[in-house]
Amino acid sequence: MKKYLVIAALALVCNANAQDKIKVSEELGQQIKTDENFKYVKEKALEIIAEGFNAGDGYREVWIRDYNTFINLAAKVYPKEELKENLLVFFRMQGEDGNIIDGFTPAESIGEGETDFSYSELEPRYAGHKNTVETDQETSLIQTVYKYVQVTGDRSILEEVIGDKTVPERMEQAMDFLMNERFNKEYGLLWGATTADWGDVQPEHGWGVDLDENTHRAIDVYDNAMMVIALDNLMKILPETKTKWAPVRQKIAENTRKHLWHKKDQKFIPHIYLEGSPFPEDFDEEEIYYFGGTAIAIEAGLLSKKEIKASLDEMVSRVKQAGAPSIGLTIYPPYPEGFFANKIMNPVYSYQNGGDWTWFGGRMVLELVKNGFVKEAYEQIQPMTERVVKNMGFYEWYSINNEPRGSGTFKGSAGVLMDAIEALERTAEIK
Repeated sequence: MKKYLVIAALALVCNANAQDKIKVSEELGQQIKTDENFKYVKEKALEIIAEGFNAGDGYREVWIRDYNTFINLAAKVYPKEELKENLLVFFRMQGEDGNIIDGFTPAESIGEGETDFSYSELEPRYAGHKNTVETDQETSLIQTVYKYVQVTGDRSILEEVIGDKTVPERMEQAMDFLMNERFNKEYGLLWGATTADWGDVQPEHGWGVDLDENTHRAIDVYDNAMMVIALDNLMKILPETKTKWAPVRQKIAENTRKHLWHKKDQKFIPHIYLEGSPFPEDFDEEEIYYFGGTAIAIEAGLLSKKEIKASLDEMVSRVKQAGAPSIGLTIYPPYPEGFFANKIMNPVYSYQNGGDWTWFGGRMVLELVKNGFVKEAYEQIQPMTERVVKNMGFYEWYSINNEPRGSGTFKGSAGVLMDAIEALERTAEIK
């Protein structure tokens, strides 16, 4: 196991250069170069990102989990100072314990009856919101800072002082928060509330975004893969942190494989429950396949090339079984109707309960390219780009019948598609 993880870690460090060595057939390269849908998607992505940094037209907030997926796209339109300022807002609104908010919105836009917001003397312009069932805000911020440095070449953000702490100190404090408040020592992994894969809604009651006495704490692959990626990113831009964080990264990677990867079935189990499951005793949750968490685990370097191919084959098979549009399918099979109290998760194939999200499907396509599955990546991106053209824009998610749902102009979808398309186009240029 340790030998495998060392190899995976080395592969991750070299990932940026690995794609340069991937060659495709002349026929495939020509298909990629002349794909008219790609041209339209890229133009449309640049158009909608120019409208602002909120997640989409159904959201007023700038969310860190979304910003993480469209900062590369935003860098094509906005000056680096504006990208940097958004990141600094998250650090100014950081909690005393190191936690990072989900998102921020202008303070004057908060209505009198809206109470689920936090405020900071370091950033009086904004109100912050944190969905506490999630365990990915801190890791998302670290990943976004890393991408900012990579895409702009600007390391000055690492010299900023916020209050009495530098940005690097605050980055480590965010990781400390997870280790202090969300780390389970028995399994050596991070926990969050029970959600559907990478989702942000717990099943116990109608709204379902805050930890409370009804919460069933659980461990899943998404949260822990996000942590592995964040620690890799942190150590790359701040090499002096390796002494502290390299062993942590190694153990979380090992324990994710040990406790969550089902070797025989070649899939990740949905949850390890710390105080029991919220679902009926006769419900076999392990039948469910988590598409998004698997894609993020691949990004984290947790699966071998053979396992990546097996994962793709399983995704394609389950998409066919579901009759779904693409490998953006969140989960399959979905949780039965009524298992989540929040109406947005019902009926089946709604929202994160089996909705089809390019936001994660695009990330899987990118990982396929990075790992040499270029032909497969090109095949799997087609339904995602085709619906952008058909609907003349990006939507938050799609129904089982490929009908657009949720927020329009969803910038996370635009960002991941741009990343995936550009990765494919780079392979097509290699001689």
